[in-house]
Amino acid sequence: MTPSIHLALVLHNHQPVGNFDGVFEQAYRDGYLPFLDLFEQYPTLRIGLHTSGPLMEWLDAHHPEYLDRLAALVKEGRVEVLGGAFYEPILTMIPSRDRVGQIQSYSRWLESRLGATIQGMWVAERVWEPALTSDLVDAGIRYTMLDDSHFKSAGLVDEQLSGYYVTEDDGRVLLVFPGDERLRYIIPFDEPQRTIDHLGELAARHPGAVAMFADDGEKFGSWPETHRHVYENGWLRRLFELLVENQSWINIATPAEILDRTSPLGKIYLPAASYREMTEWVLPAEQQNNYLASRNALEQDSRWPHIAPFVRGGFWRNFKVKYSEANEMYARMMAVSARLDAAIESGASGQAIDSARTELYRGQCNCAYWHGAFGGIYLPHLRNAVFNHLIAADNLLDQAAGRSGPWVEADVADWNFDAHQHVRLASDRLSLLLAPSEGGHMTELDARTICHNLLATLTRRPEAYHGKLLYGQEDGEHHAAVIKDRVVCKQDGLDALLRYDAYARKSLIDHFYSPDTTRESVERGEASELGDFVLAPYETRLRRNPDRIQVQMTRNGRAGEHAVRVTKGVTLAAGGAALEIAYLLEGLPAGETMLFAAEFNVAGLPSGADDRYFHDGDGDRFGQLGTRLDLADATRLHLIDEWLGIDVGFDVNRPTGFWTFPIESVSQSEGGFEGVHQSVVVMPHWRVLADEQGRWSVRIKLDVDTSLAESRMEKPTTTATIPAAV
Repeated sequence: MTPSIHLALVLHNHQPVGNFDGVFEQAYRDGYLPFLDLFEQYPTLRIGLHTSGPLMEWLDAHHPEYLDRLAALVKEGRVEVLGGAFYEPILTMIPSRDRVGQIQSYSRWLESRLGATIQGMWVAERVWEPALTSDLVDAGIRYTMLDDSHFKSAGLVDEQLSGYYVTEDDGRVLLVFPGDERLRYIIPFDEPQRTIDHLGELAARHPGAVAMFADDGEKFGSWPETHRHVYENGWLRRLFELLVENQSWINIATPAEILDRTSPLGKIYLPAASYREMTEWVLPAEQQNNYLASRNALEQDSRWPHIAPFVRGGFWRNFKVKYSEANEMYARMMAVSARLDAAIESGASGQAIDSARTELYRGQCNCAYWHGAFGGIYLPHLRNAVFNHLIAADNLLDQAAGRSGPWVEADVADWNFDAHQHVRLASDRLSLLLAPSEGGHMTELDARTICHNLLATLTRRPEAYHGKLLYGQEDGEHHAAVIKDRVVCKQDGLDALLRYDAYARKSLIDHFYSPDTTRESVERGEASELGDFVLAPYETRLRRNPDRIQVQMTRNGRAGEHAVRVTKGVTLAAGGAALEIAYLLEGLPAGETMLFAAEFNVAGLPSGADDRYFHDGDGDRFGQLGTRLDLADATRLHLIDEWLGIDVGFDVNRPTGFWTFPIESVSQSEGGFEGVHQSVVVMPHWRVLADEQGRWSVRIKLDVDTSLAESRMEKPTTTATIPAAV
């Protein structure tokens, strides 16, 4: 008689906040719906299913019949619904209060809509730190599942992973299943019989063992090439048939049923960890390549199986170091969370507070905060969505506080947790962040009326996989491959886009070039920087009036052989939607011409569409927003996105040259390598000749006109939903 084994099949279905409607629909048609259609045909099978909050809300709005069918399966006991944090944050990235709040609110939603009793939860990306135990238990969770590598890094070996364990923190007890990594790679990429064979081997060694497959449901039809493999070629049906045929010894059950029928193997304290690939992706590019090369070499050593459990890459939180943009979103999110918490502590309540909490939670969705095999932080529409919801939450908190009418304020604090002071300048219509310690850059510019950050940019940097693009191409054969192993180019000429930036692509970046510098050399990063102003610290002072505030930043530096003083002022008025920017250069050499440029980046206004274009302010167009312009003696340049309903205008008080060019990155995604438009560089520049006092000045009005968007709103709202960039 074949020894028995308990098998839990747990699927995790997820689409991020801000993803395109068509992507949701395609994933539904290719994966979620056909899986349900097939699963319903096998009444003796049971699964655990986690569907993330963003996807569940979309399904409820667009395919409620799917949720009705799911609820019927829950009632029959065939599907155990797993909870989680509502909008799929990395739990270690958000405050404890938000972890508990997100988990509890999603459990209530699932109980109400599906009639589910929530006992277990999915931990996003299996990013784990020991202190999470207390929060999960406080949120009403009985169990979760992590990878077997988490357990091995705590000292356990394969022979000790035939069941689940107890872990504890601060007296709270949580049950934890180890997911089987081998099953994760077999399913659905190897023949179904290999799954049965693997379970048989486990059962032979450990009769009555517990095996858990816990992985992305998108593997079943939504990932490239998998729909044909899983459904058209019958892979999933063959697996289900084999599971039914072998039910005499494979006891297929939900995780909660297994907990009720079996006992834990013991107690374990798991270290901070994630799945193996995640710990590789978080490493800097050079170190990631070194790590992978070393690992590949060591795998040939007979001692490797004994060493492997203790060889790990990096720590998830360092994505906030690897990508400064992740830290920008994180810092903004933390500020909103703290503000919401303070409002609640002061007794605030009501619809605006509840809506602000929802917007905050949506802005915590993890996908835009990191990057691995999927687009992640490289996808502008995901970054835009994070800022959209966080700005909306801020607007709602103003509403809850009874704040109305024109106002302006400035705060100085360490807004992004780098031990340097930053200046936040805000009004009822605009909000911006200045970093005096980093070249006096403007790092955020929010159009509050439409909840859009015009500086949600991305800096181009080396990635470990860029070597694959340059030196290795797939042969073009179509097959269902593990996502991380795919080398497919979605367009030609991507290697020509591989450029890296020497500084963050933000605004108010001060350049001195030689007078013969061209736009082409600046775009290629080949122009010689004569000044030392780009990343150097500026001294800062605030000038306050009741209805307007100016931030004045000054630096004594060098331009070529000359000592030069640059002062730039940024003024914001209450009720206004424009910034007044003034530059004063002092100490310029007499009779010598220098080229001075102030770089601005504008993000979230995509290229490649006829309704997104440059114009001169009088109706004459200069081309789509990916156009490379070299204008001379102009005083105005505007960028308009008619779909978004915004017109960003540069109006200058003296004849100006304007260079524009796109910033395009190269990243990998589930579909292969792709070029992504990240921002538009707008670089007003002047051939500066000093007056008799060695001075030169210019004034720029940066106008953020959202009247088109506002005219389309049925009524004024603080929670405007932005159309996703395409």
